[in-house]
Amino acid sequence: MLLTAESSTLLLVDLQERLIPVIHDGPSVVANTRRLAEGAGLLDVPVCATEQNPAGLGPTVSEVAAFPQLVMAKTAFGAVAEAGFATLLPPGTEEVVVAGCEAHVCVLQTVLGLLAKRHRVLLVADAVGSRDPRNRDLAIDRMQRHGAEVVSTEMVLFEWLRDSHHPRFREVHKLIR
Repeated sequence: MLLTAESSTLLLVDLQERLIPVIHDGPSVVANTRRLAEGAGLLDVPVCATEQNPAGLGPTVSEVAAFPQLVMAKTAFGAVAEAGFATLLPPGTEEVVVAGCEAHVCVLQTVLGLLAKRHRVLLVADAVGSRDPRNRDLAIDRMQRHGAEVVSTEMVLFEWLRDSHHPRFREVHKLIR
C-alpha cells in the first residue's frame, strides 16, 4: 500500500544537539531528516518532534528545529508512554513516518508503541541512527518483524508526491539531487 501525504504525519524522535554528535553517520541522518521535513512542509504533511530530557540532551538540532509544529519533551524512552503523546499527533493521523535516534532505544520503543496503537508505521532507515551501527541494524530488523515498514527518504518523498505532474514535484525533486 502506498503512503499518502493526506494521512501521514512525520515524527522526528530525539534529534538533539548533544546526541547527534555521537550518532554513527549523524550528519547523514540529520541531512535525510531535513529532506523529509522540507518535503513534508511543501506537501502539507504535519511534522512533530520529541526531545528526550532536553535539559540534559539539549533542544532539537538547528538543521531541523524549525520544521515541527509541535515538540514534546519526554523522559520515557517510548514517546507513546508519555501522557501528552495523544495531543502530539494531529487528529486523523493514520500513517506515522518516523526518523530519529537512537534507533535501538527511543525510536524502537516509540515505534512499538505506535504499532500497538494500530498506526501504520514507516521507519525511514536512512534517517535513523544509533551510536553503534550494529544496534541500529538490530533495531530496524526488530521493528520490521513487529510490523513497521522500512523505507528510505526518497521512497517517502516520491510516494507523497505520487505523480511527476504534482505541482510541487520540482521543488521536492530538488531536495534529493
